[in-house]
Amino acid sequence: MKVVQVTNVDFSLRHFLMPLMLAAQARGHDVLGVSADGPLLDDVRAAGLRVQAVPMARSLSPLAQWRALRAMVRLLQAERPDLVHAHMPISGFITRLAARIAGVPRVAYTCHGFLFNQPGPLPRRALGFLMEWIGGRLTDTYLTVSTEESADARRLGIARHATPVGNGRDPARFRPDPAARARIRAELGVPAGQVVVVIVSRLVRHKGHQELLAAMQAVPGAVLWVVGNRLPSDHGPDPSLLFTQDLQAAGRLHLLGYRDDIPAVLAAADIFALPSHFEGLPMSVIEAMLTGLPVVATRIRGPREQVVDGETGFLVPPMLAAPLADAMQRLAAEPALRAAMGAAGRARAVVLYDEAAVLARTLDLLGL
Repeated sequence: MKVVQVTNVDFSLRHFLMPLMLAAQARGHDVLGVSADGPLLDDVRAAGLRVQAVPMARSLSPLAQWRALRAMVRLLQAERPDLVHAHMPISGFITRLAARIAGVPRVAYTCHGFLFNQPGPLPRRALGFLMEWIGGRLTDTYLTVSTEESADARRLGIARHATPVGNGRDPARFRPDPAARARIRAELGVPAGQVVVVIVSRLVRHKGHQELLAAMQAVPGAVLWVVGNRLPSDHGPDPSLLFTQDLQAAGRLHLLGYRDDIPAVLAAADIFALPSHFEGLPMSVIEAMLTGLPVVATRIRGPREQVVDGETGFLVPPMLAAPLADAMQRLAAEPALRAAMGAAGRARAVVLYDEAAVLARTLDLLGL
């Protein structure tokens, strides 16, 4: 069967869809990956997958979306796939519409978070809901990464048969690793006993960097590692402009940028923090749990079904620094609590978020 996997940008194709594409190819299917162009597409090609770039745009510009729609229709008419599997809100809507115009026999969609559930102006949220409602009528197989958003899709009439599939990472890659811990700490000049808080995310406002930086002021002695960068298509202010000079001057803030050794970086840390304002089902939380880190996250869709408050980490209200600081202070002061929560988190993640099981379930639901 010929399958086209479509997402918005090269980052998503490389880090979210490549394992699914490889799994489908291993089952004997002809797989093509599609996204906007970018340097990370080279990694996908190097893995032996076929990739094509189209001008996907992460904006609501009618002209940009018309160009994306036209390019997708042309591509699908040329490829004549048996199944198109779309991802992300805007690229997912454009792809499903293009698939119906091109006469693709089967159309699937995985929701990685609803635009209308995100904080923002009411007209933007209303447009997001309309896109999802129309898109649901263009979709044969409707999947979500979050259980809550699957329930939303059914309750709101977007997709009566929406099915949650979750997200997954390989427990053999993301695991406690004493050798990696020693190596990364030596590289960054961090003593073995110093508490390290790490965040792995794009540098965008809704990931909560501002609250995290404020909270770090109340966790004396701890170091913060900020891993990630901005995509060219990211909107809003750059959180790196908020990074305080006093933390950097004290050696308590390391801006690590984009890293391709995330398993090792996580293994070298002690606490994982993700104080996002909204999420789908964040891969970074799964990676941290598998690595045996206690997770401090916000009580929002996605993280609140991943983190068991008081058992595998702490859930705190979004957009507030003080509760975040309290949770990190407690973990920083209690090594035994960090170890217990980290072990419980890994045990939970191995059961719920094993990549092989998630991929197999997804492919089965897609009929591949």
